[in-house]
Amino acid sequence: MMFIAGIVLLALGLGCGALLLLIPMGVVVGNAGLALWLLFPLFAVGGYFLAASAAEDRNAAALSRGTGAVLMILALAAAVILVLHAAAILQPQGSTLSLWYVLVLGIVLGATGLATRPDRARPR
Repeated sequence: MMFIAGIVLLALGLGCGALLLLIPMGVVVGNAGLALWLLFPLFAVGGYFLAASAAEDRNAAALSRGTGAVLMILALAAAVILVLHAAAILQPQGSTLSLWYVLVLGIVLGATGLATRPDRARPR
């Protein structure tokens, strides 16, 4: 049950990060308010810890790498949008601050997750 709860929270956290990208682009109608800003890292990290603590070691490593990959994709999408905005090719609706937020958190948390090596630190 703890694994499922962690996966649900993790998915909600990653969904909050995606909304922080999509709302300023006008793809999704909404408001990238403070709740999304807080829930993105809280749910992503908290959900990851819940799921990883209930998973077996090799599954926890796969969860870390998968979560890191999704976070890195969110960060790279934010970087692309920011570059296109800087070149005046794309005009986000409103502030680009949420894009910078997703870029920074996505790179930091994503790189951490991708750095996980399964069963390499433990001698057999």
